[in-house]
This record gives sequence, C-alpha cells and structure tokens, in this order.
Amino acid sequence: MAEPGAPAAPPPRRPVYRARIERMRDHNADTRSLFLRIVDGGRFGFVPGQFISIVLSLNGETRVRPYTIASSPEEADTIEVCFNQVPSGAGVHYLFARKVGDELEFTGPFGAFTMDRAPEPECIFIAEGTAIAPIRPMIARALGSGARPALSLLYAAADSSHLLYREESAQWSAAGVNFAALVAPPAELYDRLIAETQRRWVDADSDRRRHFYVCGVGRGVLRLRDLLRGAGYERRAVHYEQW
Repeated sequence: MAEPGAPAAPPPRRPVYRARIERMRDHNADTRSLFLRIVDGGRFGFVPGQFISIVLSLNGETRVRPYTIASSPEEADTIEVCFNQVPSGAGVHYLFARKVGDELEFTGPFGAFTMDRAPEPECIFIAEGTAIAPIRPMIARALGSGARPALSLLYAAADSSHLLYREESAQWSAAGVNFAALVAPPAELYDRLIAETQRRWVDADSDRRRHFYVCGVGRGVLRLRDLLRGAGYERRAVHYEQW
C-alpha cells in the first residue's frame, strides 16, 4: 500500500506492437482496409468494438491516430482496420501511401464502445459508412453466442458503393439478422436514419427492453442517442460512439 500523501502510481503503459501489412482491400475508390499481422507472431487480444492507436510519421513528426478494429477477436491471424480518405486527414493519407510489406507500430486496445457478450434483449445496430467497422465484430460475436438475441442492423451510406462488406450482409441476413440498407445524400443521411429509427423502434410498439449500438460521424449520433433515451430506453442500453 502506498504511503498517505504519496503520488499515485502512473497507469501501466500499453505495449507497443509492430505489425506488417499483409494485404489490402479497396472497398471503393476512397475506402481501404489494411490487414496487419504482428511481426513476432504474438497474439493481440481485444473486445469487439475497440480500436488501436497507430504511430504515424507526419511532416517529420511522430503522431498517433486511432483506428477501429474491423475484424473479430476470433480472427487470430490478422487485424483489420478500415478507413476512408478525407480532405484534411493527414493520417489516412499516410496510410493510403503504405504498401504491402510495410511495417507499422501501434498500441492498444482502447475504447469503451464494446460488446464482450451479447445482451439477452434484442440488439439493434445503427451505423453509417466506415462506422460499420466496430459493428461488424459485434455482430459476429452476437451470432456466435449460445443464447442468440434477435438482431437488427440499419446501415446507411451516401451511395451503394459505400455500403461496405456487402457480401457479409447477405450472410448476416441468412443467419437471421434483420438487415436494412439506406442510401441518402450526405446532408440527409442522419435525418433519414433518425426518421427510420423513430418509425421502427419508437413508434411501432412500446417495448423498451432493446439494446442499441450506434456509431457514426458528427452530431447525428447524439441526436439518435437522445431520441432513443427520450423515448424511454435505458441510458445504459443505448451504447454509442461519435467519430
């Protein structure tokens, strides 16, 4: 036990992992996945929904940027991160310039937007664009659970090419996930998501036992959170991550 008045010990530092880019996948013209394999062959444990912090060399300086893990913990061979080009995103420009065989350093895992074990009530996942990344391993975890809850996914994008993992959406539907895709102009995307959420899970019935996992960009995520909590869903049942 520390002496009274002694400064608290700093939290233990996360280990730094070195990983090699084993392969890439271009989902569309501006969205890419990197598949990273830890160089020394060690295992990297994480919970669905967590992210890693990748060390980047930007303008002669070392910076750290967070990237959500799009793969599942059960996929032990590689770690997938998915990202898209943005005009002011120096980090993603750096990653887009990497090649197969290049090595990166990262720390982690981090994040509280997670699903270690699927809750018993119905689970609703709401995402747009690359924000499907943390949702994807959550769905895999829920589908693999013994007492599988009812699952729904409402997934939106500006156009069909930005609805990622489309081949998996068919597999999810076949496995019983109630999957719905929504395509709308960027300026209308969250208005449409909010209207559909209102229609399906606020106005349709009075069941307020569901759990929600909402991920996306900007204040639209908070509007969805506030809609659901204001409709009577418990605060702890509305999980969200705003990018």
